[in-house]
Amino acid sequence: MKEFVLETELWLPRPRDEVFSFFADAHNLETITPPWLKFAVLTPRPIAMHPGTLIDYRIRIHGVPVGWRTEITVWRPPHQFVDTQLRGPYKLWHHTHSFADRDGGTLCTDRVRYYPRGGALMNWLFVRRDVEKIFQYRKTRLTALFPAVLNVGR
Repeated sequence: MKEFVLETELWLPRPRDEVFSFFADAHNLETITPPWLKFAVLTPRPIAMHPGTLIDYRIRIHGVPVGWRTEITVWRPPHQFVDTQLRGPYKLWHHTHSFADRDGGTLCTDRVRYYPRGGALMNWLFVRRDVEKIFQYRKTRLTALFPAVLNVGR
């Protein structure tokens, strides 16, 4: 099975602890997921994040409702965490989220290894574009949610 990889970077003008705290609340994923996916976290609050945590979601892919379960397989606050799909729309979904101090803010790096059902043809026809649009929406939302803090002189 050939894996596909998507890598993105986003610099946010906020401290790493603040950015990581946002991601540590799985329910915030609803805020940064495009509305056309009708994404919802089904696991009730609070979700204690650690290796082995299971999180259930509901999503619509091209109008078709799909259940999704991920497991947190790595939890290293405030540096990194990994979620891996156990059940859902992909044969493989392994998402590494990394956070680093950079230029007075936080560099957020995503590396997704995935393999869609239907393989390379489905990836070429639909999946790659969909995943790229999702991550572009996410960048736009995160930039709006984490604006630079202005120091106004007195």
